[in-house]
Amino acid sequence: MAVVVLAGGTGGAKLARGMADVVGPAELIVVANTGDDVEVYGGHVSPDPDLCTFWLADTINDRGWGIDGDTFAVMDGLRALGVDVWFNLGDRDLALCLERRRRLDAGERLTDAHRALTAALGVEATVLPMCDEPVRTVVKAAGEWWPFQDFMIRRRGEGPVEDVRFEGVQAASASPEVLDAIAHADAVIVGPSNPVISIGPILAVPGIADALRRTAAPVVAVSPIVGGQVVKGPTASFMAGQGLTVDAEGIAEAYSGLLDGLVADEEAPGAGLPVIVTDTMMGDAAARARVARTTLDFARGLAAA
Repeated sequence: MAVVVLAGGTGGAKLARGMADVVGPAELIVVANTGDDVEVYGGHVSPDPDLCTFWLADTINDRGWGIDGDTFAVMDGLRALGVDVWFNLGDRDLALCLERRRRLDAGERLTDAHRALTAALGVEATVLPMCDEPVRTVVKAAGEWWPFQDFMIRRRGEGPVEDVRFEGVQAASASPEVLDAIAHADAVIVGPSNPVISIGPILAVPGIADALRRTAAPVVAVSPIVGGQVVKGPTASFMAGQGLTVDAEGIAEAYSGLLDGLVADEEAPGAGLPVIVTDTMMGDAAARARVARTTLDFARGLAAA
Protein backbone atom coordinates (compact mmCIF):
# COMPACT_ATOMS: atom_id res chain seq x y z
CA MET A 1 0.00 0.00 0.00
CA ALA A 2 1.62 3.23 -1.20
CA VAL A 3 1.18 5.87 1.50
CA VAL A 4 1.91 9.58 1.38
CA VAL A 5 2.19 11.42 4.70
CA LEU A 6 2.12 15.21 4.85
CA ALA A 7 4.26 16.08 7.84
CA GLY A 8 5.70 18.86 9.91
CA GLY A 9 6.84 18.84 13.51
CA THR A 10 7.06 15.95 15.94
CA GLY A 11 3.54 14.58 15.45
CA GLY A 12 3.93 14.18 11.71
CA ALA A 13 7.38 12.64 12.09
CA LYS A 14 6.16 10.13 14.68
CA LEU A 15 3.26 9.06 12.49
CA ALA A 16 5.60 8.69 9.52
CA ARG A 17 7.78 6.38 11.63
CA GLY A 18 4.73 4.33 12.55
CA MET A 19 3.66 4.15 8.90
CA ALA A 20 7.07 2.84 7.92
CA ASP A 21 6.65 0.01 10.44
CA VAL A 22 3.17 -0.85 9.15
CA VAL A 23 3.53 -0.62 5.36
CA GLY A 24 7.30 -0.88 5.03
CA PRO A 25 9.66 2.01 4.24
CA ALA A 26 9.67 1.32 0.49
CA GLU A 27 5.94 2.13 0.38
CA LEU A 28 6.19 5.39 2.32
CA ILE A 29 6.65 8.89 0.93
CA VAL A 30 6.77 11.82 3.34
CA VAL A 31 6.09 15.31 2.02
CA ALA A 32 7.62 17.65 4.58
CA ASN A 33 7.15 21.33 5.33
CA THR A 34 10.08 23.59 4.42
CA GLY A 35 8.53 26.86 5.58
CA ASP A 36 10.63 26.55 8.77
CA ASP A 37 13.93 26.43 6.84
CA VAL A 38 16.61 28.91 7.83
CA GLU A 39 20.14 29.83 6.75
CA VAL A 40 22.52 29.93 9.71
CA TYR A 41 26.24 29.25 10.40
CA GLY A 42 26.79 28.80 6.67
CA GLY A 43 24.38 25.88 6.47
CA HIS A 44 20.87 25.35 5.14
CA VAL A 45 18.79 24.11 8.06
CA SER A 46 15.65 22.21 7.04
CA PRO A 47 14.07 21.26 10.38
CA ASP A 48 10.97 19.31 9.33
CA PRO A 49 12.47 17.14 6.56
CA ASP A 50 15.41 16.42 8.86
CA LEU A 51 13.15 15.64 11.80
CA CYS A 52 11.28 13.08 9.70
CA THR A 53 14.60 11.69 8.47
CA PHE A 54 16.02 11.30 11.97
CA TRP A 55 12.88 9.48 13.13
CA LEU A 56 12.96 7.18 10.10
CA ALA A 57 16.67 6.53 10.61
CA ASP A 58 16.10 5.75 14.31
CA THR A 59 18.65 8.42 15.22
CA ILE A 60 16.31 10.90 16.92
CA ASN A 61 17.46 12.05 20.35
CA ASP A 62 15.48 12.19 23.59
CA ARG A 63 14.74 15.89 23.10
CA GLY A 64 12.92 14.98 19.90
CA TRP A 65 14.63 17.45 17.56
CA GLY A 66 18.22 16.34 16.89
CA ILE A 67 20.54 13.39 16.41
CA ASP A 68 21.02 10.98 19.28
CA GLY A 69 24.47 11.25 20.86
CA ASP A 70 25.33 14.44 18.99
CA THR A 71 27.90 16.83 20.44
CA PHE A 72 27.89 20.63 20.40
CA ALA A 73 31.57 21.52 20.11
CA VAL A 74 31.05 23.91 17.20
CA MET A 75 28.31 25.83 19.04
CA ASP A 76 30.56 26.05 22.10
CA GLY A 77 33.39 27.28 19.90
CA LEU A 78 31.20 29.93 18.30
CA ARG A 79 30.06 31.17 21.71
CA ALA A 80 33.70 31.43 22.78
CA LEU A 81 34.26 33.69 19.78
CA GLY A 82 31.39 35.94 20.82
CA VAL A 83 28.91 34.71 18.23
CA ASP A 84 25.22 34.97 19.09
CA VAL A 85 24.35 31.25 19.04
CA TRP A 86 20.60 31.65 18.99
CA PHE A 87 19.90 28.49 16.96
CA ASN A 88 21.49 25.47 18.60
CA LEU A 89 22.72 22.74 16.24
CA GLY A 90 24.64 19.61 17.08
CA ASP A 91 27.88 18.92 15.25
CA ARG A 92 26.51 16.08 13.08
CA ASP A 93 23.34 18.05 12.47
CA LEU A 94 25.40 21.03 11.33
CA ALA A 95 27.43 18.78 9.04
CA LEU A 96 24.20 17.71 7.35
CA CYS A 97 23.15 21.34 6.90
CA LEU A 98 26.55 22.35 5.50
CA GLU A 99 26.45 19.50 2.98
CA ARG A 100 22.93 20.51 1.96
CA ARG A 101 24.13 24.08 1.42
CA ARG A 102 27.08 22.83 -0.66
CA ARG A 103 24.80 20.79 -2.87
CA LEU A 104 22.37 23.67 -3.35
CA ASP A 105 25.23 26.01 -4.21
CA ALA A 106 26.37 23.45 -6.78
CA GLY A 107 22.99 23.73 -8.48
CA GLU A 108 21.10 20.76 -7.07
CA ARG A 109 17.41 21.03 -6.32
CA LEU A 110 16.45 20.83 -2.65
CA THR A 111 14.65 17.57 -3.50
CA ASP A 112 17.83 16.01 -4.89
CA ALA A 113 20.03 17.32 -2.09
CA HIS A 114 17.74 15.88 0.55
CA ARG A 115 17.46 12.57 -1.30
CA ALA A 116 21.25 12.22 -1.16
CA LEU A 117 21.34 13.05 2.55
CA THR A 118 18.59 10.60 3.51
CA ALA A 119 20.30 7.87 1.52
CA ALA A 120 23.58 8.57 3.32
CA LEU A 121 21.75 8.14 6.63
CA GLY A 122 20.34 4.79 5.54
CA VAL A 123 16.71 5.86 5.24
CA GLU A 124 14.76 3.65 2.84
CA ALA A 125 11.56 5.69 2.86
CA THR A 126 11.33 8.74 0.59
CA VAL A 127 11.34 12.16 2.25
CA LEU A 128 10.41 14.97 -0.12
CA PRO A 129 10.60 18.71 0.60
CA MET A 130 7.24 20.29 -0.25
CA CYS A 131 8.93 22.27 -3.07
CA ASP A 132 12.38 23.23 -4.32
CA GLU A 133 11.91 27.00 -4.14
CA PRO A 134 12.49 28.94 -0.89
CA VAL A 135 9.30 29.49 1.09
CA ARG A 136 9.53 31.07 4.53
CA THR A 137 6.87 31.25 7.21
CA VAL A 138 6.60 34.59 8.99
CA VAL A 139 4.45 35.27 12.04
CA LYS A 140 2.79 38.46 13.20
CA ALA A 141 2.67 38.91 16.97
CA ALA A 142 2.34 42.10 19.03
CA GLY A 143 2.03 44.03 15.77
CA GLU A 144 5.42 42.88 14.48
CA TRP A 145 6.34 40.34 11.79
CA TRP A 146 8.85 37.67 12.80
CA PRO A 147 10.66 35.04 10.73
CA PHE A 148 9.33 31.75 12.07
CA GLN A 149 12.49 30.55 13.81
CA ASP A 150 13.04 33.95 15.40
CA PHE A 151 9.47 33.89 16.65
CA MET A 152 9.84 30.42 18.12
CA ILE A 153 13.34 30.83 19.59
CA ARG A 154 13.98 34.50 20.28
CA ARG A 155 10.38 35.31 21.19
CA ARG A 156 9.80 31.80 22.64
CA GLY A 157 6.62 31.40 20.60
CA GLU A 158 4.75 33.84 22.80
CA GLY A 159 1.47 34.99 21.27
CA PRO A 160 -1.18 35.87 20.73
CA VAL A 161 -0.55 35.14 17.06
CA GLU A 162 -2.21 37.77 14.88
CA ASP A 163 -1.42 36.48 11.38
CA VAL A 164 0.78 34.13 9.37
CA ARG A 165 2.06 34.35 5.82
CA PHE A 166 4.29 32.20 3.62
CA GLU A 167 6.78 34.42 1.82
CA GLY A 168 7.79 33.19 -1.62
CA VAL A 169 5.03 30.61 -1.93
CA GLN A 170 3.44 32.19 -5.01
CA ALA A 171 6.72 31.80 -6.88
CA ALA A 172 6.99 28.16 -5.83
CA SER A 173 5.46 25.04 -7.38
CA ALA A 174 4.99 21.46 -6.32
CA SER A 175 7.84 19.29 -7.53
CA PRO A 176 7.12 16.51 -10.04
CA GLU A 177 8.00 14.01 -7.31
CA VAL A 178 5.38 15.40 -4.92
CA LEU A 179 2.67 15.49 -7.57
CA ASP A 180 3.50 11.97 -8.74
CA ALA A 181 3.45 10.65 -5.18
CA ILE A 182 -0.02 12.08 -4.52
CA ALA A 183 -1.38 10.93 -7.88
CA HIS A 184 -0.25 7.32 -7.33
CA ALA A 185 -0.92 7.00 -3.59
CA ASP A 186 -3.29 4.43 -2.15
CA ALA A 187 -3.79 6.74 0.83
CA VAL A 188 -2.77 10.30 1.69
CA ILE A 189 -2.46 10.97 5.41
CA VAL A 190 -2.20 14.45 6.89
CA GLY A 191 -0.11 14.00 10.01
CA PRO A 192 -1.06 15.23 13.49
CA SER A 193 0.82 18.45 12.88
CA ASN A 194 0.05 22.11 13.42
CA PRO A 195 -2.49 22.81 10.65
CA VAL A 196 -1.43 26.44 10.28
CA ILE A 197 2.37 26.44 10.27
CA SER A 198 3.29 22.81 9.58
CA ILE A 199 0.69 21.67 7.05
CA GLY A 200 -0.46 25.13 5.96
CA PRO A 201 2.74 25.90 4.01
CA ILE A 202 2.52 22.55 2.19
CA LEU A 203 -1.07 23.19 1.13
CA ALA A 204 -0.20 26.74 0.06
CA VAL A 205 2.35 25.54 -2.50
CA PRO A 206 0.66 25.93 -5.90
CA GLY A 207 -0.41 22.54 -7.21
CA ILE A 208 -0.52 20.54 -3.99
CA ALA A 209 -4.07 21.27 -2.82
CA ASP A 210 -5.35 20.72 -6.35
CA ALA A 211 -3.49 17.39 -6.49
CA LEU A 212 -5.17 16.34 -3.24
CA ARG A 213 -8.57 17.21 -4.66
CA ARG A 214 -7.88 15.20 -7.83
CA THR A 215 -6.36 12.08 -6.31
CA ALA A 216 -8.42 8.91 -6.22
CA ALA A 217 -6.82 8.02 -2.88
CA PRO A 218 -8.67 8.79 0.36
CA VAL A 219 -7.23 11.80 2.16
CA VAL A 220 -7.38 11.36 5.93
CA ALA A 221 -6.10 13.71 8.64
CA VAL A 222 -5.02 12.73 12.14
CA SER A 223 -5.92 15.39 14.69
CA PRO A 224 -3.07 16.75 16.85
CA ILE A 225 -5.55 17.61 19.62
CA VAL A 226 -5.58 15.02 22.42
CA GLY A 227 -7.89 15.30 25.42
CA GLY A 228 -8.84 18.80 24.35
CA GLN A 229 -5.21 19.89 24.55
CA VAL A 230 -2.28 20.33 22.19
CA VAL A 231 0.29 17.61 22.86
CA LYS A 232 3.29 19.78 22.01
CA GLY A 233 4.07 23.19 20.57
CA PRO A 234 2.12 26.38 19.88
CA THR A 235 -0.70 24.85 17.83
CA ALA A 236 -3.43 26.37 20.01
CA SER A 237 -2.29 29.98 19.56
CA PHE A 238 -1.87 29.55 15.81
CA MET A 239 -5.29 27.95 15.42
CA ALA A 240 -6.89 30.66 17.53
CA GLY A 241 -5.17 33.29 15.40
CA GLN A 242 -6.87 31.80 12.34
CA GLY A 243 -10.27 31.67 14.03
CA LEU A 244 -10.19 27.88 14.41
CA THR A 245 -11.46 26.07 17.49
CA VAL A 246 -8.83 23.95 19.22
CA ASP A 247 -10.56 20.61 18.73
CA ALA A 248 -11.19 17.99 16.08
CA GLU A 249 -13.81 20.16 14.41
CA GLY A 250 -11.26 22.98 14.13
CA ILE A 251 -8.85 20.58 12.42
CA ALA A 252 -11.55 19.53 9.96
CA GLU A 253 -12.28 23.19 9.23
CA ALA A 254 -8.61 23.92 8.63
CA TYR A 255 -8.59 21.30 5.87
CA SER A 256 -12.07 22.00 4.56
CA GLY A 257 -12.66 20.61 1.07
CA LEU A 258 -9.59 18.38 1.12
CA LEU A 259 -10.44 15.52 3.50
CA ASP A 260 -12.38 12.31 3.14
CA GLY A 261 -12.05 11.43 6.82
CA LEU A 262 -10.62 12.42 10.19
CA VAL A 263 -8.97 10.39 12.94
CA ALA A 264 -9.38 11.95 16.40
CA ASP A 265 -9.58 11.07 20.06
CA GLU A 266 -12.94 12.85 20.40
CA GLU A 267 -16.31 12.98 18.69
CA ALA A 268 -16.66 15.73 16.11
CA PRO A 269 -20.32 15.92 15.08
CA GLY A 270 -19.77 19.23 13.31
CA ALA A 271 -16.83 18.06 11.23
CA GLY A 272 -18.99 17.31 8.21
CA LEU A 273 -17.10 14.16 7.26
CA PRO A 274 -16.53 10.63 8.60
CA VAL A 275 -14.63 10.56 11.89
CA ILE A 276 -13.11 7.56 13.67
CA VAL A 277 -12.47 8.03 17.38
CA THR A 278 -9.39 6.30 18.78
CA ASP A 279 -6.44 6.84 21.11
CA THR A 280 -4.05 9.00 19.08
CA MET A 281 -1.17 9.26 21.56
CA MET A 282 2.09 7.92 20.11
CA GLY A 283 4.36 7.51 23.11
CA ASP A 284 6.27 4.47 21.85
CA ALA A 285 6.80 2.30 18.78
CA ALA A 286 3.77 0.12 19.48
CA ALA A 287 1.52 3.17 19.84
CA ARG A 288 2.88 4.74 16.65
CA ALA A 289 2.19 1.54 14.73
CA ARG A 290 -1.27 1.27 16.28
CA VAL A 291 -2.25 4.79 15.22
CA ALA A 292 -0.79 4.20 11.75
CA ARG A 293 -2.65 0.91 11.33
CA THR A 294 -5.94 2.37 12.57
CA THR A 295 -5.59 5.31 10.19
CA LEU A 296 -4.81 3.08 7.21
CA ASP A 297 -7.68 0.70 7.97
CA PHE A 298 -9.98 3.72 8.15
CA ALA A 299 -8.64 4.97 4.81
CA ARG A 300 -9.15 1.56 3.21
CA GLY A 301 -12.73 1.55 4.42
CA LEU A 302 -13.34 4.97 2.93
CA ALA A 303 -11.87 3.86 -0.38
CA ALA A 304 -14.11 0.80 -0.46
CA ALA A 305 -17.28 2.70 0.42
